[in-house]
Amino acid sequence: MSESPEGMTRRIARFVVETDAAAIPAEIREHAKIALLDWYGVTLAGKDDPLVLKLIRLADTLGGREQATILGHGKKTQVCQAALVNGAASHALDYDDTLVSFLGHPSVALFPGLLALAEWRKFAGIDLLTAYLVGFKVGAVLGACSGLSHYLAGWHSTSTIGHLASAAACARLLRLDLKATVHAIGIAATQASGLKRVFGTMCKPFHAGKASQGGLLAALLAEEGFDAPHDTLEGPQGFFDAFRGEKNEQALDTLGVTWDIENLAQKYHASCHFTHSPIEAAWKAVGTSPPNPDEIRSIRVRTSKAALSAAHHMDPRTGLAAKFSIPYCVANAILRGDTGLAAFQDERVNEPSVRALMKKISVEVEEQRNDLGATVEVVTQAGEVRSASSDILVEVVPLEVKRKKILAKFEDLSRPAIGAGRAAAVEEAILGIERLSSLEVLFS
Repeated sequence: MSESPEGMTRRIARFVVETDAAAIPAEIREHAKIALLDWYGVTLAGKDDPLVLKLIRLADTLGGREQATILGHGKKTQVCQAALVNGAASHALDYDDTLVSFLGHPSVALFPGLLALAEWRKFAGIDLLTAYLVGFKVGAVLGACSGLSHYLAGWHSTSTIGHLASAAACARLLRLDLKATVHAIGIAATQASGLKRVFGTMCKPFHAGKASQGGLLAALLAEEGFDAPHDTLEGPQGFFDAFRGEKNEQALDTLGVTWDIENLAQKYHASCHFTHSPIEAAWKAVGTSPPNPDEIRSIRVRTSKAALSAAHHMDPRTGLAAKFSIPYCVANAILRGDTGLAAFQDERVNEPSVRALMKKISVEVEEQRNDLGATVEVVTQAGEVRSASSDILVEVVPLEVKRKKILAKFEDLSRPAIGAGRAAAVEEAILGIERLSSLEVLFS
């Protein structure tokens, strides 16, 4: 593998250290604020998920200094434990954002560690925003270097790439120097893991928390002088040798030039992002006057190998597994039209009507596809064929539309958890976060 004169790991670390916050365009910061608002909302919505409560009980058992807040629970725990719990909560419902170049979910790997660290060390809003954008860009570049082969090999990129992105972001927030930042990236890389085999269980949300926690731990260790190789990413038996991937000069050359966050796709369905194109295509196919389920002979879904490797549950029996089931998500969308949190309750998944329609649905891989798109073909008993396609990551909405959608989503998710007044205060704080010298309003 060829190297640039200073090596890939060091080159990325230099971007982390030398990025000028003032040079980041205002519109890019606006995208980051919308991402934070969305992340905060989905974290509150997931705060009482059984897997989150288990992690909280373990944190209570382990104890430690009260350094950072577990959002929505009014309690503090040790800073790395807070990152783990809040990270898992934010991914518990699989309602969080996705970036194609990241190969997964960036915000759940970035914000938990950053928020915990910012609360503990009392950083300002602009520091948090800059660190997020720096870590986000590092994750996007490393995802582009890893390539689809990394994901198809069975690695959950939210966790593997997420460890590295989190370390870069936390190193930036701590203002580590170049040498320490190189070490932080290496310490994160050697912790990186996460298997797609566990999708549909509590382990997938756990990955997000572990990525954010691992990156935070890496930065804190590097701050203490803990070392790692200077070429952990590109060196022999390093990250890319082990996890599949290679240096991508074109992606590396975008460091400090573009930010990728304009391509961040928030979720408007409470399920795996690979189910969203099938949902949207199904709605397009049936139109405003969908046929009665009894009138449907068959539904054929064609999508990519990557989509089916993630949303692979063909016969889910729980709401969590249903989030990773293309047949359930399509059947539910056609039958009910509601793809929010209520659609992924166990009892809804096992209703006879939805299970009957699921039996008529087949899912096929189109070998030439390497995107998140899908085509849905509905055939009626009378022989009528209705077909439509969608690729939700190509159809990312403009900033102003995104802001409107996320504000509505945030209010819907946060008000039941913390009340309308508190939700309004958090919303106002996040939308003006670059002017805040203290982030206490986010944790009170």
